[in-house]
Amino acid sequence: MQQLYTVDVTLDPETAQPQLIVSGDGKQVTLGDKPQQLPDNPKRFDRVIYVLGKEAFTSGRLYYEVEVEGEDWCLGVFKESVNRKGGLYVNTEDETKCVKVGVFVDYEEGLVSFYHVEAKDHIYSFTGCTFTEKIYPAFSSNY
Repeated sequence: MQQLYTVDVTLDPETAQPQLIVSGDGKQVTLGDKPQQLPDNPKRFDRVIYVLGKEAFTSGRLYYEVEVEGEDWCLGVFKESVNRKGGLYVNTEDETKCVKVGVFVDYEEGLVSFYHVEAKDHIYSFTGCTFTEKIYPAFSSNY
């Protein structure tokens, strides 16, 4: 039986689309009024407003919680090979509004589930995902 690991996610500013402002400790992200002047690199999203967690996962189960303000944030996980340059299609199945969201991922089972932490309610689960490479926690503003 695998153990469930609660992880402490730190955001990777090297992946942040230039309009996202990542705090110095990597624990907060805000949407700026205009893009920052940042060096381009292969890890950075250039058009879609996303930032990834620093730590990648290649097996097991993980759980993390995210506090969000406003209604325009999207959470989940991305494979390492996600297109970071240009457009991106993201499957967003639920528009539930809450402040603290729990994200559970079972790598081997191909499961990503979301929970409304305060209400202790299940929001939605993506099942049948195929993970064969590193995955990263992903955060976005739907602006």
